[in-house]
Amino acid sequence: MTICNNRVVIITGAGGGLGAAHAKVFAAEGAKVVVNDINREAAQRVVDEIVGAGGSAVVNTSDITHYDDSLNAVKQAIETFGDLHIVLNNAGINRDRMFASMTEQDWDAIMSVHLKGHFCITSHAVHYWRGRSKEGHKVDARIINTTSGAGLQGSVGQSNYAAAKAGIAALTLNQAAELARYGITANAVAPAARTNMTNSVEAMAQRMAKPEDGSFDYFAPENVSSLLVWLGSEASAHVSGRIFEAEGGKISIADGWRTGPLVDKGDRWQPAEVGEAVEKLLSQEIPAQKVYGS
Repeated sequence: MTICNNRVVIITGAGGGLGAAHAKVFAAEGAKVVVNDINREAAQRVVDEIVGAGGSAVVNTSDITHYDDSLNAVKQAIETFGDLHIVLNNAGINRDRMFASMTEQDWDAIMSVHLKGHFCITSHAVHYWRGRSKEGHKVDARIINTTSGAGLQGSVGQSNYAAAKAGIAALTLNQAAELARYGITANAVAPAARTNMTNSVEAMAQRMAKPEDGSFDYFAPENVSSLLVWLGSEASAHVSGRIFEAEGGKISIADGWRTGPLVDKGDRWQPAEVGEAVEKLLSQEIPAQKVYGS
């Protein structure tokens, strides 16, 4: 039984890695897929594989960092398949450096692809969905964003990437709160899987290597795709504003910033008194998870 029959999805950065896996699993579950990637040849290979397996997919090479060009992805989905139900923001890059060595270019490149990239196509899709809703049509739409453990916990050597991914998590919460009235849900997933980015780090590549004995491939990107396909299905309409983590056979919900231990003097704290209050708070707090790479 397939769970996304005739659902139309745009997947950014779908020419390889996680995006390609997502595209194939969505198609296998009956979705019609717009495979977005600036690398046309890579996107075409994914489309050919989907079509060869009996699925429906088309290539789109819109630049997700260019607002006007990204509209073409939304137009193509609607013109080709008649509608749009899901935007899956997957595309990403790395420009890893320690903060003291980071350049403005390193920072801007990450913010452009990740944060702005999550905005552009989604903005056009939301305009379409809002218009449909105001015209009286039933809208059952999904925004699925890609965050990271780096954004949830920090990551040594990735200040730019961690900041962008944290921003994506916050963006997801706002989208969920603002867009529910139009029939749109928004969720984010922090994946742990074997990709081109993880393979670029030798130690990580070795840890995530595919097992040679045919046992469960814990870090196969398709393991993450299953959650995303369900989030894109009609069955997930009641789930919004959540940040999921997916790794191997594990699925969890990240418990983000919340008010923890509290001290209340009932009056203004004098500067000299604050240190004692902070020490009390620190002694009561739940230990934080270790920052990645520390």
